[in-house]
Amino acid sequence: MTPRAPTNTPHRLAVLALPGLIAFDLASACEVFGHAELGPGQPCYRIAVCGERKSFDNGSFTLTVRHGLSVLDEAQTIVVPGIADPAAPIGRAVLQALRAASARGARIASICSGAFVLAQAGLLDGLSATTHWVAAPLLAELHPRVEVDAKVLYIDHGRILTSAGAAAGLDLCLHMVRKDFDAAVAARVARLSVVPLHREGGQAQFIQPLDLPADRDLQPLLAWVERNLHRPLSLDDLARQACSSQRTLNRRFQDQFGVSPAQWLIRARVRRAQELLERTRLSIEQIVAKVGLGSAANFRAQFQRVAGVSPSAYRRSFGARSRA
Repeated sequence: MTPRAPTNTPHRLAVLALPGLIAFDLASACEVFGHAELGPGQPCYRIAVCGERKSFDNGSFTLTVRHGLSVLDEAQTIVVPGIADPAAPIGRAVLQALRAASARGARIASICSGAFVLAQAGLLDGLSATTHWVAAPLLAELHPRVEVDAKVLYIDHGRILTSAGAAAGLDLCLHMVRKDFDAAVAARVARLSVVPLHREGGQAQFIQPLDLPADRDLQPLLAWVERNLHRPLSLDDLARQACSSQRTLNRRFQDQFGVSPAQWLIRARVRRAQELLERTRLSIEQIVAKVGLGSAANFRAQFQRVAGVSPSAYRRSFGARSRA
């Protein structure tokens, strides 16, 4: 854990601006850490936005930064926002500066696809890390020495931290403020940002889990399953419907989805439950009857396991009344 900064000496924090950066991630870090105060006129952090280039075209705007990479030599914390093209090669000077900062003990945190920058620098090797769930498979493919976890909002290894996309960057920044100072300081920042100090669950509640398979022969079976989710379906039922042996069906599901038919079926039931929680005011018991997960207790357990939050928490976040 990074030592708490003395009250009269703001914590030195650098935000690394790279070409193609995601503006929301940059702004999130600046806003959260910029609003953290021990009292009026007592900022917790001294923030410097830096880059390898002082100015660059970022598509819809041109960004000019005040500081070069030398700022990273003295920063106690470095935040790396996401970049639009996570597979883009990062300049050698940037990677060397990050490695040097890590070697001297600086804390380095990434937001969203900023994890790819840390991975290119070798800072995530042998560690678990997260990024936006859409980019997680690519991170795992490009950097096999990184243990990618796409279900969590952020991961804190002390000196190395990673977060998922967009709002998860706010979660990570607030977490860091809470660690550096205390919950009261972080809570004040959260209120100013109109966000919760801590959110339930992880990325799993946002992931759309049921992609269409490349194997078109499976699509009629999956459509049939979707129409019959209220029924207790066995592997034998699925195999008969697919005119296949159980062994062959299991292999096809593993090839297409990386899970067994039974695991896919539970995910399908939970996804239907998510839709009902989002769009209706049906009770939990009524939803259980429509998605075929047996008892309310089993439904809550399976929903929590797949979505990462309880059904009631999911409805609070995504239900019609929440959107209103």
